[in-house]
Amino acid sequence: MALRYVVQEGDPVLRTKCESVKAFNGELHALLDDMKETVRAEDGAGLAAPQVGVPIRAVVIDMGDSYYELVNPVMVSVKGEQRGPEGCLSLKGKQGTVVRPAKVKVEYRDRTGKKHKLTAEGFFARAVCHELDHLDGILYTDKAEEVYDLPAED
Repeated sequence: MALRYVVQEGDPVLRTKCESVKAFNGELHALLDDMKETVRAEDGAGLAAPQVGVPIRAVVIDMGDSYYELVNPVMVSVKGEQRGPEGCLSLKGKQGTVVRPAKVKVEYRDRTGKKHKLTAEGFFARAVCHELDHLDGILYTDKAEEVYDLPAED
């Protein structure tokens, strides 16, 4: 595993509609392993492949006690509404208030190509929506009610 560079706002890959994964092979496995290591090193909740410069439909989500790899995810239903703060590893130093669904259902494949279904609620649903948006070139700032700079760290 290796840490990957997280591209920052302004890099065109962040605005790319990503391609579906067709090969569930060692190259994909290495990318997912690197993304896991990177999201944990950056203390993030999730990371999408385009954030490390790879325009494919793959995300990782780290909920602390649970870790998820979603390849070719498709949102199948959304329910309710929640409003809350979001940040992004590709927009360091900023945060915004975003309205997201309170509950989502997603179909996806794992690293071997096997199909799965996932139901997420609360913060987990927010993270899923945020990461899936990345796969279509959408940043949370596109949906935010407000965006503000975070205080500088010492």
